[in-house]
Amino acid sequence: MRSNDHVESGTPARRGLFVTIEGTEGAGKSTNQRFIAGLLSAHGAVEQTREPGGTTLGEELRALLLKVRPETFRFSAMAELLLIFAARAQHVEEKILPALEAGVHVVSDRFTDATYAYQGAARGLDPAIIRQLEISCIGDLQPDLTIFLKVDAATGLERVRARGESDRFEQEKISFFESVQQGYLRRAETFPARFLIIDANQPLDQVQCAIGEAVGRALDRR
Repeated sequence: MRSNDHVESGTPARRGLFVTIEGTEGAGKSTNQRFIAGLLSAHGAVEQTREPGGTTLGEELRALLLKVRPETFRFSAMAELLLIFAARAQHVEEKILPALEAGVHVVSDRFTDATYAYQGAARGLDPAIIRQLEISCIGDLQPDLTIFLKVDAATGLERVRARGESDRFEQEKISFFESVQQGYLRRAETFPARFLIIDANQPLDQVQCAIGEAVGRALDRR
């Protein structure tokens, strides 16, 4: 979703709001990303994007990371991490930063917090290595608001598997997603000012009420 609003020539654009939505599989990220974009569209142009992905290169890397069958090829944890950061570096340079600097709001399905949760907490990679790559690839870019949709791991996997064929990550054991969940919670403890944890087991209208309040506060802080 992106409107055709333009900034008057010579007038510097006010930086767009950067919102990320995080959660384990089946948490409802896609549905709520659209909801957030709808809220922000009342306040200017909006770009919806995702990770890994968001650019031509990123989408190619996404397909490689998600669609390769584990029985035919197994990534090392470090190879997986490096591919994700390659996609992210391109994503930030090509899409996210130009949009924000032009005053466009950006809503991303996943960002760097996902890497600390999946490749750090669940794959067991050293957070210091992830931090080094983060600094090298995207500098100090952080979301203005991160919404973490917390869903019971078993419930999330049931939702995913009801949709049909699972991707490479969705085929992991429930213990993997429990570790991911703990990784996200540690990130929320580290960055409480930008994180909002929402119980995604509750009805959608309650989830979106909490999201709407958080987005409103984030807009007021700009």
